[in-house]
Amino acid sequence: MLRISDLEVHRGNRVVLSGLELYVSSGDILALEGKNGSGKTSLIEACAGILPLTQGKVEWMTPSGEWLTVRDSEGRRSRPPLMGLTLQSDGICGEETVEERLMTSIEIFGLKPTEVAITEMLSEWGLDHRREDRVSQLSGGLTRRLSVLSGLAPVALSETPSVSLLDEPSEGLDSAARLTLSNWIGELSSRGHAIVMATHDQELISESTRIISIQSGSISETAGEGRTGLAELPSACPKVEPSPILTLAGWAFRMEKRNPVDTIGRLTPAILALLLSYTILGGIDIPRTASMSTHIGYDLVAALVLAPAFISAVVSPALVRRLSEEDCGRWWAAMLGPMARPANSVISASILLPIPLTYISWFVLSGSIPEETSDEVLKWLWLPALVIIDVSCAASALHLLVSDLRRSSAVAASLLLAVLVWPFIELMDALSVIMTSGMSLDLEIGSPLSSCILASLTAVMVWAVAVFLPEY
Repeated sequence: MLRISDLEVHRGNRVVLSGLELYVSSGDILALEGKNGSGKTSLIEACAGILPLTQGKVEWMTPSGEWLTVRDSEGRRSRPPLMGLTLQSDGICGEETVEERLMTSIEIFGLKPTEVAITEMLSEWGLDHRREDRVSQLSGGLTRRLSVLSGLAPVALSETPSVSLLDEPSEGLDSAARLTLSNWIGELSSRGHAIVMATHDQELISESTRIISIQSGSISETAGEGRTGLAELPSACPKVEPSPILTLAGWAFRMEKRNPVDTIGRLTPAILALLLSYTILGGIDIPRTASMSTHIGYDLVAALVLAPAFISAVVSPALVRRLSEEDCGRWWAAMLGPMARPANSVISASILLPIPLTYISWFVLSGSIPEETSDEVLKWLWLPALVIIDVSCAASALHLLVSDLRRSSAVAASLLLAVLVWPFIELMDALSVIMTSGMSLDLEIGSPLSSCILASLTAVMVWAVAVFLPEY
């Protein structure tokens, strides 16, 4: 079901795993044991496709019986087939509700469980009475229960044998939850599913069918006693074609709807910029004659009109902070595979605000502009505003790139964002030309259309570098 070939993983300059060969078969309960820092978590995350590999590859068996390269040292990466995943840090955003988290971990693979099945699972894990509560309101023990259940539920509901990856699943659980965990693991194994868990829990280790000891980057294996299934798991549920990106988009929308941090965080500096722009233009009279001062004045107006939308576009999105919470982003990275950062950068971008903000800025700041000029601008103002959406996607990609670094707080993201000043200048020039000479659909150098296209291409190139370069 899963095989690892000649695996080598580095953490910084340190080699954590080297030359590792491992396979996982149907029905296996595989326990990874070793000292702290020996590489157990690294192996779990490598299996999930989260970690870049210095050497070797990780492959999963698909339901059709073909081997799928989830990640290798040459940069190839694919989304894993249906699996369960529990990270050591839970990987849950505090704004999610208990039921939302469980449903997300199931529906992202196209599974459609009944309401009865969801209620039964929550009840068995002692979470049904808190199903509408936010995760931030739970105790550490209940949060851990939810994380472990979310890592087991997709596998339990799958018709075909699947693999669940669990990192320290019993950590933080009380005796009742540990017994439930043990029973579920045994029952899943009897149904042909496989469990791979990193653990220090000697009881779980003794109930495994295979015990993998990790020491100095290499492994040794001994046989375990196994565990008889005792739990009454829900029956397998229907499965449709999964839509992981739509699942992520729906999740992000619910989080923002519940707590509109992103909208407020973008609007506040944009409104301040608009007020400041109004103050600056209040004492300036734009000449109506075609002179050098006219062009300078229109350049200033264009810059100030576009500034609020541009500022809202480059503000760090709230999704970045949500994904960094308790390794939530790493969980989503495993679920989406290579599409994680592209999807995150587009979903977290300011898509709705640039166009209305630009028109509002124009109505507020264009008091000294001749009426005929204003009419022409209103016909085409949407074009530079639309390009600012591309700029916002590029800015989000840069913020996500920085947040993935080990010490993201030590990196000056604002220095990376400076490259987006260039498309802003192109858009300012395009709007200034529209005000002075009208709109032209020619693609000659300096025309408004060519300036907008150049600004868009620049933003797209920045986005592509920030999204794809770190994967290789």
